[in-house]
Amino acid sequence: MSSSRRFLNRRTFLAAGTLGTVGGVAWASTSSSWYARFLRERAAEFGRELPPAPHTPAPLSWSDSEVTLAWLGHATVLINFYGVRIITDPTLFPRIGVDLGLGTLGPLRLVACALTADELPELDLVLVSHAHFDHLDTPSLGSVRGRPAAVMAPETSDLLPRRHYSSVHELRWDESARIATPRGEVLVRAIEVKHWGARIRRDTHRGWAGFIVEREGRRLLIGGDTADTPVFRNYRRYGPFDAAVMPVGAYDPWIRNHCTPEQAVAMATAANARLFVPVHHQSFDLSREPFMEPIERTQEALAQEADRLAIRELGQTIVVPG
Repeated sequence: MSSSRRFLNRRTFLAAGTLGTVGGVAWASTSSSWYARFLRERAAEFGRELPPAPHTPAPLSWSDSEVTLAWLGHATVLINFYGVRIITDPTLFPRIGVDLGLGTLGPLRLVACALTADELPELDLVLVSHAHFDHLDTPSLGSVRGRPAAVMAPETSDLLPRRHYSSVHELRWDESARIATPRGEVLVRAIEVKHWGARIRRDTHRGWAGFIVEREGRRLLIGGDTADTPVFRNYRRYGPFDAAVMPVGAYDPWIRNHCTPEQAVAMATAANARLFVPVHHQSFDLSREPFMEPIERTQEALAQEADRLAIRELGQTIVVPG
């Protein structure tokens, strides 16, 4: 019997064991428990086709004499930093969640990733801010091209598919490392953000972080996931920053762990960041705010300085002015 058939038989058996009775179906249909809601959400996604991203980046055409960013979806940003190719929190496939080997059990994207794993260039550096499934996606981390270095939050590297990586660095807040790559050196510093790091609730030893990336006198601030916090004003001493990549979604009802768009803009301003790159929205249905509300509120927050808003739609690319 093929492995896929064995998997399907086992899945059918488990599903029957859970939902095969009238009581099980009623529970899954009406219960407010997390497990029942999870099953209802996955069932509702069955057969749904993913629309393509509005824009398709062309990283092979980017100049190695510039700083170029493209938002691929969720918290995934592809960066050419004067020739050094970097990606943040890669989630490249249709689903995020538990990797079952033959597929992933978890939420389906709302819009396809702007580039597939095969369309990425060979990477030099992967940044992973924390272990949550929508940021540390093992299939994506196992599929990136090249043999990049990985810089990760503390106590998360055990989740990384090591065979793809030239080196692995865990950085605690305010620790830094000079990462040597075939295309040049980049300085990475981990910064404090307000979030949490457990992947399965019980592994509370895992850390979380944002990052500052510096090369040839240019600096980018990567916010990771964060709630509102005054610590961003402390990062002015490392700036100014050419751009800040900041999360703007999943604040309803998760305001204790995710900032609002207005708070994200205020934190980037406090850190002295020139351009604002909003991420963590328009990709997965992880919260209650309407699909377009985060970017609409971001635009409103920057209405008086609209030239700071570098990216508005999935797949858009920006060359960061010098």
